[in-house]
Amino acid sequence: MHPGLRDSCCFWVWGLFLWFSVGSAGDTPPTEQPKCTDFQNANPFRGTNLKVQFLLFTPSDPRCGNLVEESSDLQNSGFNVTLGTKLIIHGFRALGTKPSWIEKLIGALLRAADANVIAVDWVYGSTGAYFSAVENVVKLGLKISSFLSKLLVLGVSESSIHIIGVSLGAHVGGMVGHFYKGQLGWITGLDPAGPEYTRASLEERLDAGDALFVEAIHTDTDNLGIRIPVGHVDYFVNGGQDQPGCPTFIHAGLVEQGGVKIEPLPKEVKVYLLTTSRAPYCAHHTLVEFNLQEPRNKDTHIVVTFFSSNATSSGKITIPKQKLQGRGVLAHPTPQCQIHQVNLKLQASRQFWSKDRTIIVGKFCTAPLPVNDNKMTVCVPEPVNLQASVTVSRDLKMTCV
Repeated sequence: MHPGLRDSCCFWVWGLFLWFSVGSAGDTPPTEQPKCTDFQNANPFRGTNLKVQFLLFTPSDPRCGNLVEESSDLQNSGFNVTLGTKLIIHGFRALGTKPSWIEKLIGALLRAADANVIAVDWVYGSTGAYFSAVENVVKLGLKISSFLSKLLVLGVSESSIHIIGVSLGAHVGGMVGHFYKGQLGWITGLDPAGPEYTRASLEERLDAGDALFVEAIHTDTDNLGIRIPVGHVDYFVNGGQDQPGCPTFIHAGLVEQGGVKIEPLPKEVKVYLLTTSRAPYCAHHTLVEFNLQEPRNKDTHIVVTFFSSNATSSGKITIPKQKLQGRGVLAHPTPQCQIHQVNLKLQASRQFWSKDRTIIVGKFCTAPLPVNDNKMTVCVPEPVNLQASVTVSRDLKMTCV
C-alpha cells in the first residue's frame, strides 16, 4: 500500500480462511497438524515497534500460512529447497491492518509458479506515522537478511530468491539485496514509494545493483510513487500515472517477469504499456497510423476508435506540423482480428469566431504490436477524407492467425 489510507483497486478482499484438522476414525488419535497463522493487527496509537512474522505458503496449501522462524520450522512446514522462493514485503500500513490484497497475490504467485511463497508480516513496524515506518526499513532489512541466511543453510541458492516489495516494501527489498551484494536472483518493486526516497542514495533505496535482475512497475508516479527509474527495467503502466478503471486516488500494478531476456542487462530502461479499464486489464496493443497527402502548418490530431463485438477503445494520432505521418498506440481487450470497425475524427481547432471547416485527406493503417512483418498491416483501401469534428466510419477486415 502506498503511503496513505489506500488499497489497490485491482485486488478484491478475501474472507479470512479458517483451517481445521480432522482426526481419523477409530482408536487412532488424530495427527496434530500445524496451525495456520494470520497477519497481525496493530494499534497505530501504540508506536511502531518492529514485530516480524515470516509466513510460509506452499502449493499444497496455498491459503494456510505457517509461521516459520527457525530452520526446523521450515523443514516441518513443507518448504521445498529445490523450488524457487518468493518473498513478499508489504508497505506502509497507516491503520495497522493486514493488506487486503495479500491473499490474492499469494494465490496468483502459487498458480503461476511452483514455488515457496513467504509473506513478511511487519504490520507492527509499518503502522502509525509514515516516517516512523521509514526508520524501520534498515532494521527490517537486517531481519529479513538473517532469515534468508537460514534458507541458504538449508541449500537454497541466492539466485533462486525473488523478492516482491510493494511501495515502501520495495525499498526494503532493495536494502536486503544490498546486504547480499546484489547476488539475489530477482527483485520486483511494485510502485516503489516516493516520499523520502526520490533523492535518497543508492544504498538507501531500490536500484539496479541490488539483484541480478531488478524491475519496477510504476502506476502512481504523480502521487506517492517514485518517479525515477530504480531497476534494470522500469515499466510505466499507462504512463505511470492515473490508471483506467481505477479512481485517481487508488493505485495498483502487478505483473510477472514475462520473459525478459537481455544480456548484458541494461540500466534504467523505461518501458511503457497500456491497460484496459476493466478486469483483467490485459490489452492487445495496436499501432495506428495516418499518412497525409499534404503537410499542414499546424499539428493534426485524429481520434481513432476501434469497435469489436463487445468492446470499444479510443486513442489519438498526432501528426506534427510540416510532417506527413503520425502514429499512436491503442489498447484493446480483444485481438486485432476481432475489430470490425474503426471511427476516425479530426479534432477541430479552437476558433471562437467561426466554425473549423478544415478537411484533410490521407491513408489509415493499423497493425498489431510488435510489428514483425508487413503482412499483419491492414490499411483502409481508399483515401479517407476527414472534416473537423465529423466522425467517419470504415470497416476493417482482418484475419486471425
